[in-house]
Amino acid sequence: MTVLDWLLDADPAIRWQALRDLADAPAEVVAAERARVATEGWGARLLALQGDDGLWEGGALFPARRAASAGGASSDQPEGQQKAQPWTATEPTLTLLQVFGVDPGHERVRRAVAQVRDHCRWEHDGQPFFEGEVEPCINGRALALGVYFGQAVEGISQDVEGIVTRFLGEQLEDGGWNCEAERGSVRSSFDSTINVLEGLLVHEQATGGSAASIAARRRGEAYLLERQLLRRKSTGDVVKPAWLHFSFPTRWHYDVLRALEYFRAAGDPPDRRVDEAIQVLRSRQQPDGTWLLENTHPGSVHFMLEDGDGRPSRWNTLRALRVLRWYEQAGG
Repeated sequence: MTVLDWLLDADPAIRWQALRDLADAPAEVVAAERARVATEGWGARLLALQGDDGLWEGGALFPARRAASAGGASSDQPEGQQKAQPWTATEPTLTLLQVFGVDPGHERVRRAVAQVRDHCRWEHDGQPFFEGEVEPCINGRALALGVYFGQAVEGISQDVEGIVTRFLGEQLEDGGWNCEAERGSVRSSFDSTINVLEGLLVHEQATGGSAASIAARRRGEAYLLERQLLRRKSTGDVVKPAWLHFSFPTRWHYDVLRALEYFRAAGDPPDRRVDEAIQVLRSRQQPDGTWLLENTHPGSVHFMLEDGDGRPSRWNTLRALRVLRWYEQAGG
């Protein structure tokens, strides 16, 4: 079995993206496979877990309800992760559905998002979900979700443009963002910056953005590129060795593959300053052509998507192959 065959022998969430990004399948074939995400496999399972209150696990980020098994973790939760951050609340669940590529126009999805819009509030200060709260890393995901799902919800009342405006005022002098800025930090964070960039990109691709938001996104890109996506500008040292190991889902965390995926999604030709990150990516490929799941971020989950760290990962393999395709088609 080839690596592509292995990816196609998977959940619809992976299969439709492999058909689109690696197999160059006809648009109608891709669309038919994508439509299955809301009705079969992981996407359907997540949608079915939405509570009667319109939330997942009773909260935006911090579940009020916990599963009875394993001290609050899912029954198939890996041992040792029961006391870590939960990933079962509304935001991480919707973010997974977005990563799965669930069709936001599907009636089941429209109903689910309408429930979130009407009932979900951030724990910080009760802000409506699609208006975001105060931390840039959270608001980056809120913006991406509001745009991605809001396009299919008629009469959506929350104004995601307010998040964009907030980002323009929060961008630091070095070009990035930091959730600690309100507490005095003047240096940007890779974690915060990648979340904001992803949100701004989704917004720009859907709406065209504004001159100010486009300029802010470009400055944020420059912050990462000036550091080759992994090094301190001051010393040239790798900021965190963990960033050279690839997780899925990424949650709010930065790593090199996530940054490369962002630049691929942005659609520009590869900047030469990503070359070192590409070499890191190539070095992680296994002899059988796959990439492993690595550095999973602890926390309770609804259900497992892969076989665990140290095992071949369809998600990381899909993401790595399409990054390399983008890079190599540009002559890299």
